[in-house]
Amino acid sequence: MRYFPQNLGSGVVLMKKFDLQDVEEAYEKIKPYLRMTPVVESLFLNSNKREYFFKLESLQPVRNFKIRGALNKILSLTHSEKKKGVVTISSGNHGIATAYASQLLGIKKVEVIVPIGTPQNKIEKIEKFGGLVKQIGKNYDEAHTQGMQYVKKSGMNYIDSYYSDPLIYSGQGTISLELIQQLPLLDTIVVPIGGGGLITGIAVAAKSINPAIKIVGVQTAACPAMIESITQNNFYEEYPTKDSICESLVGGIGRLSYEMLPAYVDELLAVDEADIASAVAFMAKKEKIIAEPGSCTTIAALQKYGKKIGGNTVVAIISGGNIDEQLLNKLLAEN
Repeated sequence: MRYFPQNLGSGVVLMKKFDLQDVEEAYEKIKPYLRMTPVVESLFLNSNKREYFFKLESLQPVRNFKIRGALNKILSLTHSEKKKGVVTISSGNHGIATAYASQLLGIKKVEVIVPIGTPQNKIEKIEKFGGLVKQIGKNYDEAHTQGMQYVKKSGMNYIDSYYSDPLIYSGQGTISLELIQQLPLLDTIVVPIGGGGLITGIAVAAKSINPAIKIVGVQTAACPAMIESITQNNFYEEYPTKDSICESLVGGIGRLSYEMLPAYVDELLAVDEADIASAVAFMAKKEKIIAEPGSCTTIAALQKYGKKIGGNTVVAIISGGNIDEQLLNKLLAEN
């Protein structure tokens, strides 16, 4: 693990960062617990000039990519730390992953703080894997701000979803190690962005192996926190959100992603909610893949900005498939 002095606005502090070696070490730790997720070729996006593929993190046991970072972090805890239990704050997917990883590793006490209104299917999965759900705040930023007060008093180990823990970022970066094995000729990776942990992990690992790989990040236009943070050179730990079907992507960004991502990302794009909704239906009806709206930002971007994104062998990260059944039915009926 490397250490770099960073000016965070209140003086110089030491912030842990991560590199390819950390990602490789994470992969060796988590491999015994997870299978390599498949890469499948698109049936309908391909053209004479480009091949498009989907990396199906939606087929992880918890149906989202966050199990990688959660496992890497929890595996690093000592026996005494595990006995104290773990707590996290999540819009849903990270909470599911934390509960599942804890169950795998025999941790009995697991608490997950989520915003009020979190999709019921995500709450049910957290509870299925032994997590105790606490609903706090009307959105993720409120849940995080209020939830951290509870975390500090709890005495439990906090499993950070994206903010500053390099073990989480390194775990997410293991996706790149698989991709390069599965598609040695890949030249472009398109990644959804919420807090930034996924794209930062993927970008650091992929660019360290092959600097020519293009990294494209996509946000919903309802909450372009990363785009605004980087273009304005202003860290948005919280960000005002318009109504969005991408509950997994809304809110502010992580400190570590803000510090590291600009050196690795090639392009950032925002897509409209209507285009995301259409992309969810496209994936289900045409590609026969169930993908949650946050994942489908990548598909919406390829459909709208395919020529701009370019590339010959392009991979879209389908980061999760935990879509609420009622929402899915609504989007299928309307698109």
